[in-house]
Formats: sequence, structure tokens, C-alpha cells
Amino acid sequence: MDTLLPAEIWSQLLWPLTRILIFVALGLVAASLIESLKWTNHLAALARPLIRLGHLSAITGASFTMAFVSGVSANTMLAEALDKGKLEKKEMILANLFNSLPRYFLHLPTVFFLTVPLIKGAAVIYVGITFLAALLQTLTVVAISRLLLKKPKTPAAPPQKAAKKPTVREALKKSMKRLKKRMKRIALFLVPAYVLFYILGRFNVFDRLEEIFAAAWFLSWLPPQSLGIVILHVTAEFSAGLAAASALLANNSLDIREVVLALLAGNILAAPIRAIRHQLPYYVGIFPPRLAMELVAVSQLVRAACVIIIGFCYYQITLGL
Repeated sequence: MDTLLPAEIWSQLLWPLTRILIFVALGLVAASLIESLKWTNHLAALARPLIRLGHLSAITGASFTMAFVSGVSANTMLAEALDKGKLEKKEMILANLFNSLPRYFLHLPTVFFLTVPLIKGAAVIYVGITFLAALLQTLTVVAISRLLLKKPKTPAAPPQKAAKKPTVREALKKSMKRLKKRMKRIALFLVPAYVLFYILGRFNVFDRLEEIFAAAWFLSWLPPQSLGIVILHVTAEFSAGLAAASALLANNSLDIREVVLALLAGNILAAPIRAIRHQLPYYVGIFPPRLAMELVAVSQLVRAACVIIIGFCYYQITLGL
């Protein structure tokens, strides 16, 4: 490795990292504002035709609308309906899967504004693929529901009126509070990961990973440089995997297609681990333990299958490009 001058360290490492942190902070504020101002609520009205098409009940429709605001409240609504006998177990499972789309939209602003500063054009492709996977899951649930469920006697209820929207000033104040908390955690993973991958790239470490990477048969279709992205995505946090991807894109170790595929692989492998760590505990507090485990397992299997299908289509379409 050649010796780096202070000016090169600033231009090649410190300034790019500072710029990324600035854009990430701005993006998180924007994402929080979108959520606080309830702009996602307008999307709930689009679900009514799907609810009718899938023979889903008014309770499922209300739960879907509520999921745009709070996943916990939406699941609580389903659990109460199940306990009172107003909802069959099979519809409750399908409703939980159906609610994945509003849950996706809840996290979409944060994911998008976090990925764009780090991986730029690859962010649009990655977010687009995950959105298509969520849409595929929704349409699949509607099709299965139409086959399994009888047409309800009462039509699906229209979306509930949202609570009074905060002013822009109130939403901004809330966003700044959340920013301080979230940026500390993001920076804790992002900065060390970016610096580490920059150094590894300078030492050509990734060339030496080929033999190790080849042993990982289920990831052998990815280039060896992608291993770090996948590992950080699974073992650390999404922002750490993005930081690694950003560094590898910056030094031309990977192209956009390879970064997108690596992030998708990390997404599929990391999701079950994070679901057990974060999703299962509060599911057990809402549903009976056995049912909670069933819901988490089914949702992860269906989600992974949809991401794999859309990801495989992207892999085949871009093969040889």
C-alpha cells in the first residue's frame, strides 16, 4: 500500500464520509417529517379494491389502514377480533401478511433516504426490488384469500380518519429529537465500517477472500468483495452494510448490479434474525406464543420467497450486461 498524504486522506476518506453523514441526517429528518405529517395515510384508500377482491372482512380493512400508522395497533386489532370470534385464524394469518405493504411504506422513507447518499443509483434499484417484492406478496395474499375465504356479508370499512395532524413546526421538532437518537446509532456502525472497508480496499484484501468466499456455496454467485456487505448486513446493521457498499462502489471494487445483489442477499439472511430479536417479543405480547411464532415464521418465509423471486428476475435480466 502506498503512503497517503493528509490531503488524500481528506479527499478520499474524511470528506466523502462527512458528506455521507450530512446527507443521511437530512434524509432521516425528511423521512421523519413524512411519517409525522401522516402523508402515508393517503395510501390506505388504495387498498379498498384489494380488500373487496380478496374477500377480506371489514376488520382486516381497518387493520390494514391502522398498519400505516402503527403495526402494533394493527396486530392488536386482529388479535382482539380473533379472541372475540369475529375473525377466523386463516384470515387473521392472511391479514397479517396483507399488512406487510403498509409496514413497508412506514419504513420506505427511512430506507430510501438512508440508501441514496451511500449507494446513489443502486438505491433506486434496491428499493424498487424490495417494493416489487412487497407488492408481489400483497397480490399473492389477495389471490389466496379469494380462494380460501368466503365473501363477507359486510363490506370492508373505509379508512378511519387520522388523528389531527401536527403542524410542520411540531413535526420538525419531533424529527430533530429522533434524529439525535438515531444518528448516534447509525454513526456507531457506519463510520467504522466505511473506514474499515476503505483500508481493506487499499490493501487489496478482497482479492485474498476468493478461496474463502468460494466455500460459501450458497453465495458463490456473488463476487468475493460482496462478502463483507452480506456479513455486516447480517451481523451488524443495515447502515453498516450500506457503508461497506458505498466504500466498494467508490473504489470501483463492485458495480451497481453486484452491490444490489449483495444487499438483497444480506436482506434475506438478516431478516429472520432481526424478526426473532425484535418482532417475536412484541408478537408474543399480543398473540398466544404458538400463534406468534407461526405468524413470524410464515411472514418471514413468504417475504423471503418474494424477495428471491424478484431478485432472481433482476439477476437474470441483468446477466451479461
